[in-house]
Amino acid sequence: MKLDREVILETALTLLDEVGMDKLSTRLLAERLGVQQPALYWHFRNKRALLDAMNSEILRRTHERKLPLPDESWETFLRENARSFRRALLARRDGARLHAGTEPDPGDLEMVEAQLAAVVSRGVPAPQAMTLLIALGRYTVGCVLEEQAAPPDAEARQQALDASAASRPLLAEAFARYREAGPDAMFEIGVDLMIEGAKARLESQAEDAKSAKARPRRGSSRPPSPPSST
Repeated sequence: MKLDREVILETALTLLDEVGMDKLSTRLLAERLGVQQPALYWHFRNKRALLDAMNSEILRRTHERKLPLPDESWETFLRENARSFRRALLARRDGARLHAGTEPDPGDLEMVEAQLAAVVSRGVPAPQAMTLLIALGRYTVGCVLEEQAAPPDAEARQQALDASAASRPLLAEAFARYREAGPDAMFEIGVDLMIEGAKARLESQAEDAKSAKARPRRGSSRPPSPPSST
């Protein structure tokens, strides 16, 4: 088997699914490939570079909604983009942990620029658009980190926590709603809060700007009225 980047990445992703981030190592990867560890460094200068490449490959394969559809609003696009990103991270074991430690690749900047331009062209100023993209991305990573970090005895722990909360009516009701909703619905609720909050802020800023423009400037005075006719 010819050893190239594609073969190394495919094998590394398979290993990630099998053993997880904690046990993934270049030594184990080299053993699986039947080579010595230094052979990997012809293709990846260190483990960090390998992990970055693995993350990029996951997103390339499974993150499908990177750009909006022609007639899609910025709100709908950002929702679909966050959902697609979440699916990509969930597609691999410890996908969120892998992504959280990566550095952006300069080759990704064209796509980021295109995303930013798409949101800006739909009415969101560039600074707010960038902030919103970052906030949604970090929120998504955090949600998936929580989902993928659940211990084997998570259900038993939840039952014990719910039993302890039973005597506290507000917590008991909140926990029941949370359990009933599940991670998919809770993720959607958080995305909606951020997008609707951003939309409300933009509308408020637009109204403030409109009101400020309509107010006369301080120190200005009306021109004198013409003299009345006699």
